Amino acid sequence: TYNNMLATQLGTELHELAARCIRLHRKQKGNDYFSQYVNDAIGFGMSPEVVLYFNEFCFGTADAIKFDEKKGFLRIHDLKTGATPTHMEQLMVYAAYFCLEYHVKPRDIEIELRIYQNPTEKQPEYPRIYIPGIDEIVPIYDKAISFSKIMREQSTY
Repeated sequence: TYNNMLATQLGTELHELAARCIRLHRKQKGNDYFSQYVNDAIGFGMSPEVVLYFNEFCFGTADAIKFDEKKGFLRIHDLKTGATPTHMEQLMVYAAYFCLEYHVKPRDIEIELRIYQNPTEKQPEYPRIYIPGIDEIVPIYDKAISFSKIMREQSTY
C-alpha cells in the first residue's frame, strides 16, 4: 500500500513537472520516455492538462492535446508513469469528448494518439502511436450521447 501511494505521488509530480516544462517551452535532455513526451508536446505546440468536458457525466483531462483546425488534425498524448501495460481506449474516449465539446464531427478529422511510458517487456517501444479508425471513435461518441441521456433521465427521480 505504501509503495503504491509513493508511486501515485511520483506520477502526480511527474505530470505536474511535464506540464510546467511544456507551458514554459523547456525542452528536456535525454532520450527517456519523459523527455520525449515533453519535447514532442513542445515541438507539436500542444497544450498540457486540458480538461475535456462534454457534460457532468462525460469528462476527463488530456495530458497534452492540440487541434489544428486548418488541417482537421487532432493530436492527443498521454504520459504514463506506472509499470502496468496501457491501452489506447482512454485516449479514444478523450478524442470523442473533444469532438462532442467542440462540435467537431469525428468523420471530418484525422486523429493521432500517443502513449509515452517507460518500456516494458510487453510494450518495449515508446511512444506508442495509434491512428484510430472512424469506426472506433464514432461508437464512443454515440455512446457518450446515449449514456448522457439515460443519466439525465435517471437523475430526475
